[in-house]
Amino acid sequence: MTAALTSARSAIVTYPREFIAIGIWLATMIAFPIAYWTIGPEVIPVCITIAAVAQAAAVYVAMSARFGWRTLYYLGSVAVMTWLAEFVGHRTGLPFGEYVYTDVLQPQIGGVPVLIPFAWFMMLPPAWALAQVILGDPSARPSLRYRLTFAGVSALALTTWDLFLDPQMVGWNFWQWANPEGYFGIPWSNYAGWLIVSFIVSFVLCPPALPKLPLIAVYACVWFLQSVGLAVFWGMPGPAVVGSIAMGALMLWAYARWRAA
Repeated sequence: MTAALTSARSAIVTYPREFIAIGIWLATMIAFPIAYWTIGPEVIPVCITIAAVAQAAAVYVAMSARFGWRTLYYLGSVAVMTWLAEFVGHRTGLPFGEYVYTDVLQPQIGGVPVLIPFAWFMMLPPAWALAQVILGDPSARPSLRYRLTFAGVSALALTTWDLFLDPQMVGWNFWQWANPEGYFGIPWSNYAGWLIVSFIVSFVLCPPALPKLPLIAVYACVWFLQSVGLAVFWGMPGPAVVGSIAMGALMLWAYARWRAA
């Protein structure tokens, strides 16, 4: 316990701005169920928007410590590519399957809530950081093999998060599936689409060495909050168990690689 507290203090001292930003985001997550119980379900879209923006801001702060203004390049690239994927997806059914966004999340561009690209950005860099711990940092000019492997692990790390996310968001009527079957009412094609899109984005961007500690802290906090939240507060024990095992397994893989390095 003493060693863990010492490591936590060291992390906060090393990354003060990053952990302040993470703390602000965690405060919004703690306030979410309180606001729900106090005000009612109508507060959910507002709380989700605030929490997602706070998490994206925490990720941005973590990345900007290493990349400065170049972080805007990663934010803009992720936003554009994922918005395009979502725009094509809800218009054609490719690559996720047939679905539509409701009018609950506003504003929208081309029928896609503006919040959605931020949601991709708030978890892609943490997934990248996890992949870099598992595979090692890329060289100045990463090989094709590294880029492919990095993209694959990153896609897996991101898609396991959607094992929590999609059942919850559909339950709140943020979007609707034409064929609500498969994984707790979510078509399996959705997860194939997540793997494809996150693989492409990760392969194209393949960032250099990331500030891993704060980004993996975000990934671990999401794992914990989603596991507890879905199981205890939101009445979705099935996705809570499956998502917890899937994301937890990847974190254990990363931890084992870190210990072996």
